[in-house]
Amino acid sequence: MDDWFRNKVAGNDLRSILKDLIVLNLDEFEYKFKILVKEMFSYMDVGENTAENFYHAFVLGMLVGLKDTYYVNSNRESGVGRYDIMLEPKNKTGNSFIMEFKVYRKDKEKTIEDTIKNAKKQIEEKGYETNLKERGFTNITKIVFAFKGKEVKMETY
Repeated sequence: MDDWFRNKVAGNDLRSILKDLIVLNLDEFEYKFKILVKEMFSYMDVGENTAENFYHAFVLGMLVGLKDTYYVNSNRESGVGRYDIMLEPKNKTGNSFIMEFKVYRKDKEKTIEDTIKNAKKQIEEKGYETNLKERGFTNITKIVFAFKGKEVKMETY
């Protein structure tokens, strides 16, 4: 998989983009992720009805590269809901992550920024960080990915 990334986007090998994530170099992570989406995906890949699952599966596949240092969990319950992806460091002092994927819906939102707001609201209302906090994790970064076709917006907090 690492060679596949390197061949698609020069300088964006899998180790590089994952390192940007785990050391919280999130602007660089977002920049590289947007390039990957633009260069690799077809509009057919990110069709309106399947886009959220497509992006979720793609990111999940990328994150497998962290399996030596992180537990990578998908669609598990925490709080009163089910997060999309949670990265739990095997070393409790490491950075942990909650990721939520949302696709812009023109019938529900005016802009892709509204999609981001709705995803953040969902994370907070459902208490997705509950599991991590209960087990003593304190360095929790929440990442929202909003998609509109091949357009990607990401916000971290």
